[in-house]
Amino acid sequence: MIAHQPLASQHPATPRLIVPRTVVLVGLMGAGKTSIGRRLAARLDLQFRDADHEIETAAGRTIEEIFEQFGEAEFRAGERRVIGRLLQENPPHILATGGGAYMDDHTRGLIRTHGISVWLRAEVDVLLARTSRRNNRPLLKQGNPREILGRLIALRYPVYAEADITVDSIEAPPEETVERVLKALETWPGVTRTDG
Repeated sequence: MIAHQPLASQHPATPRLIVPRTVVLVGLMGAGKTSIGRRLAARLDLQFRDADHEIETAAGRTIEEIFEQFGEAEFRAGERRVIGRLLQENPPHILATGGGAYMDDHTRGLIRTHGISVWLRAEVDVLLARTSRRNNRPLLKQGNPREILGRLIALRYPVYAEADITVDSIEAPPEETVERVLKALETWPGVTRTDG
């Protein structure tokens, strides 16, 4: 599948980082985990994996259908299993997680042990603008999206702050955020550089 294939680097002349563990992108819906993740994978010549896509494949249903038919608790249990499996896969890759994945203590522990977590932090206006472009966000269908995102920020940002690395995801070209993630990864223990 395309989501699993490494993308050819568009920056072959620049030194490449070698990451010792899977880089796990966390943050609220609309923070850019998938968009940034694909670009980051291309820059690092790694595979990109999307936990939500993997959950849908395993369940044979969309995330929205899982929420509607089984509820959030069942979705989170499946999410935990899928992320655990993806973190055990080698070689390291870029893994985009769903917005609530990092809130689960067990999942957060697995990420801490087997990955390098990167929180893509975004302000509510950025999240609102980005999430309004798609109609497949079950949590945002439960009321006023701005109020829901505000509540999620209050609840989740203190937990996301436990991530290994925090990078602000602003309303700018995605490549700018990718550059900030790469710069932060350069200083992470065990990350090495290679020329080409």
